[in-house]
Amino acid sequence: MSHTPHELAEEFPEHAAKLHELKQSDAHFAKLSDAYHEVNRAIHRAETDIEPTDDFHMEQMRKERLKLKDEIYGMLVA
Repeated sequence: MSHTPHELAEEFPEHAAKLHELKQSDAHFAKLSDAYHEVNRAIHRAETDIEPTDDFHMEQMRKERLKLKDEIYGMLVA
């Protein structure tokens, strides 16, 4: 377990300006970003035992975060 927050700006520092721009101009991107942050916060709370969860649920949340991150990255480099 890393206990690292995994914020999008930290994950893609070279795309910080485009992250901000797309959040403002693209409703789909904003929705993906919000969903990413929601699942990311849930994972962080589980990893730090603020809201513990079982291994299966943790794995499902991590897969969802990865799926969202991949889609966000695809939009950043398009």
